[in-house]
Amino acid sequence: LAMIASSSPYIGLFGTVWGIMHSFIGLASVKQATIAIVAPGIAEALIATAFGLFAAIPATIFYNRLVSQVEAINNKYTAFIEELFVIFQRQQ
Repeated sequence: LAMIASSSPYIGLFGTVWGIMHSFIGLASVKQATIAIVAPGIAEALIATAFGLFAAIPATIFYNRLVSQVEAINNKYTAFIEELFVIFQRQQ
C-alpha cells in the first residue's frame, strides 16, 4: 500500500512527460501550430497525471489509517503485557 502511494505520482509524472513529448512531436511536424495538434498530447498528459493522483491519494489515506490502527493495537498489547508482568511479579 505504501509502495503504491509513493510510486503512483511518479508513474503519473512519467505519463505527463510522455504526453507533453507527443505534443512537441506534433508541433515539430507541422509549420503552423493549432490546438488540434497540441490538445491530444496535453490531454494524454493530464489523464496520466489524474490517474497517478487517483491511485496515490486513496492509497495514502488507507495506508495512514492502517498504520494508526496497527499502532493502536500494538499499544493495547504493550499495556496488556505490562499489566500481566505486574500480576506475575505480585504472585511471586
